[in-house]
Amino acid sequence: MDNSGASIVIQERRTADGLDSYIPVILRDGAIYDLHLERYFLDLPLNGSRSRHSLRAHGYDVLVWVRFLASARGKSVWQADANDVGAYHRARRRSDAEFRISASTWNRAIASLDKLYRWAEREGLIERTPFTHRQVWRRSHDGRRAAVTGRNDAYERAARRSDVRFIDLTDYRAFREVGLRGLTVEGTERPGARDRNGARNALFADLLVTTGLRLEEASHLLAAEIPVCDARSERQRRVELPAALTKGDRGRSMLLPRRLLPVFDAYIAVERAAAVAKFAQRRGWEAIDRPIFIHSPSFGQRALPLVGGGTMDMEVVTPDERARLVICADDGTPREGSRPSMRCNLGCGHRAAW
Repeated sequence: MDNSGASIVIQERRTADGLDSYIPVILRDGAIYDLHLERYFLDLPLNGSRSRHSLRAHGYDVLVWVRFLASARGKSVWQADANDVGAYHRARRRSDAEFRISASTWNRAIASLDKLYRWAEREGLIERTPFTHRQVWRRSHDGRRAAVTGRNDAYERAARRSDVRFIDLTDYRAFREVGLRGLTVEGTERPGARDRNGARNALFADLLVTTGLRLEEASHLLAAEIPVCDARSERQRRVELPAALTKGDRGRSMLLPRRLLPVFDAYIAVERAAAVAKFAQRRGWEAIDRPIFIHSPSFGQRALPLVGGGTMDMEVVTPDERARLVICADDGTPREGSRPSMRCNLGCGHRAAW
């Protein structure tokens, strides 16, 4: 067996529909590395990994471990033992600084590997996992001590999840007005400025700050999901987020401040309308991979009407599918994309769906 880890690579996408297209594949010399590992990856959406980001991160955690076993230990993934875990810790956490990873990254990798070996143990592929576990005792709701299923001893307690740093409103407004809208510090138009989509980018930032939406949730909202506010007495408007758009497929509500509603109206009437016209002029739907043609939805509509008949339940339409929506006129002529105005300039790499 070739024990070189260099020939082991990951393929992030596969030919499949929906979430399955994001299930990673680990290859050795162009062929599937291990059929059982391939089966494990295919089972991930049924075992709690329902996000393409989670699938990608999980795949890379397993890839690094598989490469380490092949190159440094001369083993396959199912031959690992506790000594290999110790050697992995030395290589990843106690080596020179340029190769060392943080404690939180280590813990995430261990969580991925723990999940892999628990699955392998249930499937009868291994007799025992390479990790040791111990019971953790916590207080239950009635005040009594309750045992929690074993904690992996390979976790590092010192890991901090994150260092949250806050900025005040003055700094945020400067970032929004100068950095996103392209104005001067005094709030006037900047001579020679060539900023694109400034109104949308500023509105996108306000939406994140005032509602607590995640980037992917806000990036794939449809214009039809933003309510029109007529009652001046309303202080906020509740918006229901479909399950497939939210983390963990749980669905949730957000409260949209009233002050943002007229800003949405102005953006849709001017900047987005111009983007829609450009989209139609250049036949933008031809550049979309596997476009989904729908008739124009209305606010509160829970089923998207498909061109040619049938509907799609909004509860199950994923962010990837939302990005492929093309809204058509009554006669079926493509008119606008769900996100015609291209990339959102927030440094996050996401595109605005609205």
